[in-house]
Amino acid sequence: MKKSKYYLILFLLFGLVISSSAHPSNTFAEENKGVEREPMSTEIRNVDGVNVLFQYGKPVPSFDTWNKEEKGRTLTSLSGKWKFKYDPENEGLEHQWFSKSHDDSSWDKQNVPGSWDLYDTEDFGSYDGSNYGEGSAFYDGYAWYRTSFKAHAKWKDQFIKLNFLGVNYRAWVYINGEEVAVHEGGHTPFSIDISEYVEPGKDNVIAVRVYRRPWYDTYTGEVQNEIRDNKEIPYKPVDYWPYAGITRDVYLEVTSPVTVSKVITKAQDNKLHVSAVIFNNGMKKETKQINIEPERKTGGSAVKEEVSLKPGEVKVVQTTIDIPKAKKWDTQDPNLYEVTASLSNRKGELEDSLTATFGMRTIDAQNGQLRLNGRQILLKGVNWHEETDKSGRSMSIAELKKELRMVLDLNANFIRNSVYNRHPYVYEFANKNGLLVMDDIDNMWLNTEQEEYQTNVYGLSRALAASMTWNQINDPSVILWGLQNESEIGTDATIYRNWIADMKEAVKLLDVQDRPVTWASSSSWDPAFDLADVIGFNEYFGYFYGKNEDLGTTLDIVHQQYPDKPILITENGTWSLYGNHGDENVAGTEEWQAANFTSHWNQIVERKDFMAGYTFWNLKDYKQRMTYNHEYNGISAMGLITFNGKGKRLVYDRFKEAENPLE
Repeated sequence: MKKSKYYLILFLLFGLVISSSAHPSNTFAEENKGVEREPMSTEIRNVDGVNVLFQYGKPVPSFDTWNKEEKGRTLTSLSGKWKFKYDPENEGLEHQWFSKSHDDSSWDKQNVPGSWDLYDTEDFGSYDGSNYGEGSAFYDGYAWYRTSFKAHAKWKDQFIKLNFLGVNYRAWVYINGEEVAVHEGGHTPFSIDISEYVEPGKDNVIAVRVYRRPWYDTYTGEVQNEIRDNKEIPYKPVDYWPYAGITRDVYLEVTSPVTVSKVITKAQDNKLHVSAVIFNNGMKKETKQINIEPERKTGGSAVKEEVSLKPGEVKVVQTTIDIPKAKKWDTQDPNLYEVTASLSNRKGELEDSLTATFGMRTIDAQNGQLRLNGRQILLKGVNWHEETDKSGRSMSIAELKKELRMVLDLNANFIRNSVYNRHPYVYEFANKNGLLVMDDIDNMWLNTEQEEYQTNVYGLSRALAASMTWNQINDPSVILWGLQNESEIGTDATIYRNWIADMKEAVKLLDVQDRPVTWASSSSWDPAFDLADVIGFNEYFGYFYGKNEDLGTTLDIVHQQYPDKPILITENGTWSLYGNHGDENVAGTEEWQAANFTSHWNQIVERKDFMAGYTFWNLKDYKQRMTYNHEYNGISAMGLITFNGKGKRLVYDRFKEAENPLE
C-alpha cells in the first residue's frame, strides 16, 4: 500500500506543517475578478434579540422534518426514480432541458437519492484496480435530473418548500422551466421557496442541473495534472471520494403562509429556553396564537401568546419553561424530550406546528478538561466517511444504522464527521444512543489565498460553518464544532487566523448552547490555537515521521503552552493489508497497525488529565481519487474494517479492548 501523498509532512521538533502549492497570484486574481458572494446569500440577522440564519432571503427552516409530517403540514417525499442524463457537452441549457415540455422519454431512470458514481461502475468496491478510471465514477461535468409531482389544488396560497438534504457539488434548480435557486456545497441541506412557481391542481416538473468539477485532466495517464477551482471548497483534489449527484433525500413540505421555521432549544438546570422563529411568507398581515409546549414527561407547562407579522416579516418568540421532571442527557443515559411550537388562528384552529428534540446537558472546556454535565470526559472515537461500496454517499438508513452500531460495538463514545456534515439520521442515532459527535465541514486543504478569498470575498467557509451550527443546533450529541482540516497556515499567520476567527464568530453567534470550537490542524504549533476552545490536531508519529513515543513529548509541550485548553487528537492511524499478518515492526501488517494504535492510545491515557481524547483514522477503508493507491482501486486501507464492512482487522479488537479510564 502506497503512502498517502498528502501526508508527506515535514516533522519539526514541536509539530508538523503541511504546505500546498497554489496557482500564481495573478491567475488567481484574474479568475476571481468580479465574483460575487456564494449563491445562497447566507447571512445571520438579529431578530428580536436572537440570531437567525437566512439563505435566499428567508430564514433557513428545520430539516428535522425530513421523515415526519408535522401537524398542519403536508410532507411529500420525492425520493424514487428520476429521469437522468449526462451533459458532457454542456448543451442542456441551450436545448432547455429544464423546460416543462422537454421530452425526456429517452433519458435513463435512476434512483434519487443516489450517487452517479455507482450508476455504471463495475466493481466499484473492489480492491482490484485493473479497471480504475473507467465507468460513471469518473464522469465529471454536468448532468441533469428531472421528475414531476402533482400539486394539490388546496396548495394555492400555501408556503411550498422544496428541500434537498444533499447535492454534490453545485445545483441549479428549475420549477416548470423557471430557475429558482442555485446551491453550492455538496453536504449541506438547503431549502427553496417554490410557492410562486407551483401550479396547484396540475403536474409540475422539477429539473436539477448538477455539476462536479474534474479533479485531474486524466485518471489513467502516467501524468495527472490537478484541476482546481478557486471558488470551490475543497478547491483541489483531497483525500476522499467526491460522490456526485442528488446524493440525499428530496422532499416537499407545504405549510400555511405563516409558519414555524425553526425551534431553538437550550436545556440546563431543569429549565428549557425556547426561541421559536416565526415567518410570514404571505401577502397580508397575520395575527396568530403561538403555543409552545414541552412534552408531558418533562413536567413543563405550555406557554401561549399572540404574535402579529407583516408580509415577509420574521419574529422570534422566546420563553423559558420549568421542566422539573426532565433528566440529564448523558452517554450512558441519553434522555431525549420534545417541545412543540404550534400556530393557531383566532378560531383556535391549528394551522402549523414544528417539534424539536432536545436533551438537557452541558458541555464546556476549561482548566484543561472537556466536561460533560460538569464531569471530565475522555473521547475514544473514530473518524469515518459516509459511504458504502453499494450506495456511495447515498447510504440507506439500514446502512447508516449498521455502521453506527459498529461504532458502539467498538466501545467508542465519539465520532468525528470528517470532513463534512452528515445525513440527519446520523445525528438522530447519536442522540438516541449517547454517541458524542464532532461535526465538521468541507474546509479541507485550503491554501492561504483561498482562506483570504473565502474570508473577504466569497464567504462559503463562513456559510458552511453557519449552516452546520444552525442545522444541528438542538442535537445534544453534538459537543464540538470543527472548522477545518489540515489547511495551510502560511508564512504570515494573519490570513489564516482571520479565516478561523471569521468562522468561529458565525458559530458563536448562532449556537445558544456555546459548544466548544476546534479544528483538525496540520500542526501541533498552530498559531491560531489561542482561538480554539479545544486544541485539535492530526498526528502520524511512527508512520510518516518520527517515532510513536514522540507523541507524548509533543503533547506535553502543547499542554505547557496552553495549560487551560484540553487537547484532542483529531486523527491518528496507519494502514495494513487485510489478512497480512506478521511482525509488529513490519509496516503493512495487521500487527504493526494494531501496535501503533496501542502506543498512541496509551500515551493519551497517561495524560488524561489534560486530554480531550483520541480519534482513530479510520472506521473503515475509504475511497479517494488522488494519484496514489490506483492499484487498489483508489481504496485507502487505513480502516478498522474493510471497505465492504465485512472484514475486521486485528486493530478492531485492539481498539475495542482499549479501556477508557474515565468511563
